[in-house]
Amino acid sequence: MTEIVTLGCRLNAAESEAMRALAGDQDDLVIVNSCAVTAEAVKQARKEIKRAAKRRPGARILVTGCAAQVEPQSFAAMPEVTAVIGNGEKRTAANFLPSPLQVRVSDIMAVRETAPHLAAGFGDRARAFVEVQNGCDHRCTFCIIPYGRGPSRSVPAGAIVDRIKALVDEGYNEVVLTGVDTTSYGPDLPGAPTLGHLVERVLTLVPGLARLRLSSLDSVEIDERLFALVTGESRVQPHLHLSLQAGDDMILKRMKRRHSRAEAIGMVERLKARRPEISIGADLIAGFPTETEAQAQNSLALLEECDIVHAHVFPFSARTGTPAARMPQLDPMLVTARARRLREAAALRRRHWLRTLVGTDQSLLVERLDGRGHTACYAPARLASGAAPRGAATNAIRRGDVVAIRITHIEDDMLVGDAL
Repeated sequence: MTEIVTLGCRLNAAESEAMRALAGDQDDLVIVNSCAVTAEAVKQARKEIKRAAKRRPGARILVTGCAAQVEPQSFAAMPEVTAVIGNGEKRTAANFLPSPLQVRVSDIMAVRETAPHLAAGFGDRARAFVEVQNGCDHRCTFCIIPYGRGPSRSVPAGAIVDRIKALVDEGYNEVVLTGVDTTSYGPDLPGAPTLGHLVERVLTLVPGLARLRLSSLDSVEIDERLFALVTGESRVQPHLHLSLQAGDDMILKRMKRRHSRAEAIGMVERLKARRPEISIGADLIAGFPTETEAQAQNSLALLEECDIVHAHVFPFSARTGTPAARMPQLDPMLVTARARRLREAAALRRRHWLRTLVGTDQSLLVERLDGRGHTACYAPARLASGAAPRGAATNAIRRGDVVAIRITHIEDDMLVGDAL
């Protein structure tokens, strides 16, 4: 059977499952779907390639994803690699078959649409990922991803609704809408719908969908329609992951971000005022070029001011070809120390937040056979006795079920509760 190694974002997870369907069952094929967001992510892709070669001697190793798109020749030079295909090429089934062409990577900037067959993820996951948008038209100074993904383009709403209907019919209770710049959805489509319009349409036309979750959002692009849906619709899960990156206005300006510190804090305050149970996640970069200690402290303070409980902290990684790579760099040891400090502070906030949930009733999506999963606000949780029967043997709790639980205590930074 085709083996797929997925690195990076939720969009990669969705596309990996689509590639699984395109490639079919090939006993000799390993696909490494790479990430290029940091230099460390590229190193990880190389490690996974070497591990796959040892694990599956004689197998064809095909590398795709953002790292393959921006550095095709460097991956082609690896003796373990059979072929390199770009993010545009992974939409075509024929590219997963044996071919004398080792490198099949076209100009991603020429891609103008997102193929409907890449609009969903399947596999054995408890939740399904649906790609609604791909690419990015912004040029943050630290980011290589636009060169790996190409221009922003949106999947037509009708295809998304049809895909979600099919997923619900297959038994999925939770669907995640994902993209590279998800909140930029729509302006390239007829009538220029927004992400809010899309969410509204999905909720209306797929009444059987129990849980709808949104992946990473740009806070400055949350308009009033989307804000109303996120804060007022119970099926939209109370968990938002925001692309904040920093908490200092000068650093945000040098990153070429489109929001200010005050705007980020203001948006979170508005969201929490309307729906207090919303949990906030955020991407944060430590050690951006020119960052002073005072500016780093502003990012540290943002954890509390934006009530961030799901922090993804990245030490700054210079990506060749980006403006930030040409800026005055900080000492790597200082960057590492600032990232560690951010992570430690974030972990303390997260543990405090989990403690506040003890004694509450939560909705758990069961993701593993031992009863582990995530609540609506994306807190890690498990049933106290694993996936215990609800009563009759035919009504046992299964992976993918949504179960009401009462949180009794915490074990190893995970909520534990009894099914109600």
